[in-house]
Amino acid sequence: MAWFKRKNKGVVTPTKEKKEAPDGYWYKTPGGEIIETKQLRENAYVTPKENFHTRIGSKEYFELIFDDNKFTELDAELESGDPLNFEDTKKYTDRVVAAQKKTKLKDAVTTAIGKVNGEPIVVAAMDFSFIGGSMGSVVGEKIARAIDKAIAEKTPFLMISKSGGARMMEAGFSLMQMAKTSAKLTKLADAKLPYISYVTDPTTGGITASFAMLGDINMAEPGALVAFAGPRVVRETIGKDLPEGFQTSEFLLEHGFLDFIIDRRELKNKLTLLIKLFKN
Repeated sequence: MAWFKRKNKGVVTPTKEKKEAPDGYWYKTPGGEIIETKQLRENAYVTPKENFHTRIGSKEYFELIFDDNKFTELDAELESGDPLNFEDTKKYTDRVVAAQKKTKLKDAVTTAIGKVNGEPIVVAAMDFSFIGGSMGSVVGEKIARAIDKAIAEKTPFLMISKSGGARMMEAGFSLMQMAKTSAKLTKLADAKLPYISYVTDPTTGGITASFAMLGDINMAEPGALVAFAGPRVVRETIGKDLPEGFQTSEFLLEHGFLDFIIDRRELKNKLTLLIKLFKN
């Protein structure tokens, strides 16, 4: 048998790594339709024919919500520490630095105050691209401070959740954020200020078990995965098969866990309506 070795390295095999398509390139929808990413952005990152809501981050939500995309970011410089000196396949500190370089974010939530159709509001939006949107001490602290800001300014508070759950690299420090944010929401309620929760795909784990489902109004994007544990874990725990799509926002609306399902393109106007209703 003859063996051959390539000497010319001019042929390059493309990698399988998926990258975000830049403006001017193409996006393939779940149904196979090819559209321009520019068209997708102009449609609030919702595919025109299928109405599929692609995952977006805080930057895009702020563009959709705040008037003229004008807002004041809150606590922008808060960064995660490493209280447990955690290390698995790599150091936690290295993971944080890598996520910051990749996303240009400090952590998995961004908070801001601005106006929606002239109505003041404080918004906290999570970013799944930053370590799966996991909730560590910085996420909990920024949400808590955002609620304090809403109380101080006497404005409604909007939470846009998108997360895989608690951040395991912070262990108990992460779980403590569930209690802290929930307690802060009690203070918001005591101040008679509305809390609107908008859950997006995916919202799971400790996020679902705490602030994501505590809204005066709980609403979700169409087709969002909303759950505490994944379907396999639930199935193995209860020992039986579960209904098709039992963790979708549509299923939860049907069974009373949500008040509304709101298309992202209607979010700004629906928010304005809700704020005015609460004011009256």
